[in-house]
Amino acid sequence: MTTIDTTTTITVELPEAFDERWSRLPGIQVDEQRVTINPAEYFFRFEAHTWLVADWELVKSRLLEAAETTESAVEQLALDFIKEHGESTSDAARVLTTAYEVYAYLFRKEHLAGLGLPNVTADHLRMLREAATLMALNKVELDGHISNIGPCWFFPAATSVVFDLNDETGGMLDEVYHGGWFNEHRRIEAIKAHAALGGRLVHGCQSVPDQSGGVVAPYGASMTNFCDDLAQFKAEWIEQVYAHRVPPAA
Repeated sequence: MTTIDTTTTITVELPEAFDERWSRLPGIQVDEQRVTINPAEYFFRFEAHTWLVADWELVKSRLLEAAETTESAVEQLALDFIKEHGESTSDAARVLTTAYEVYAYLFRKEHLAGLGLPNVTADHLRMLREAATLMALNKVELDGHISNIGPCWFFPAATSVVFDLNDETGGMLDEVYHGGWFNEHRRIEAIKAHAALGGRLVHGCQSVPDQSGGVVAPYGASMTNFCDDLAQFKAEWIEQVYAHRVPPAA
């Protein structure tokens, strides 16, 4: 496969039509199910052109039903699976396709009835699926350095631009995204599913008041260096994302 650089357009056909308002952000165009990304315009930082992925069908058949034990926690199950089945790829479309499958599974409608989150709707789940799919192109190295970062790193800012969400709703969805639905069973489910993207979901923030986004990071990545790197640029880049908000109609 050809290594992607900032002059190579990323194009993917996804199973679901994405909201055309993603085109409000620089470097991304949506035409129904086709998403096209110009890396030079889309990313704030784009240094790594390979990602670690595992086949989603293999994750479903081998890992999703696996049970943790007193000797093997779910994180260990995921780590062992990634070591055995993870593949390095320079095909960004494959990463996005895999991510779509992961988040179509994690944010499926059947969860809505029994989780006690009446403010979360099926439409919100669609927003979560779309944003999280695009976030899969972000990357953190083992030393904690953030090598790839685009506007979807800053989840509430990006969703406010694309979906015209207010701060309260954007924050609520961000909490659902990184909070495992506030539910231990869903958290375990997320750890297993994220093995398809080569790691675990980590965040640079603790809660709504300090939304610093997140990434699927490899197990063993330095969280200290990760947070230090993020702190140096997040305010400037969050402001740049918010600058693309569409003013409300008069």
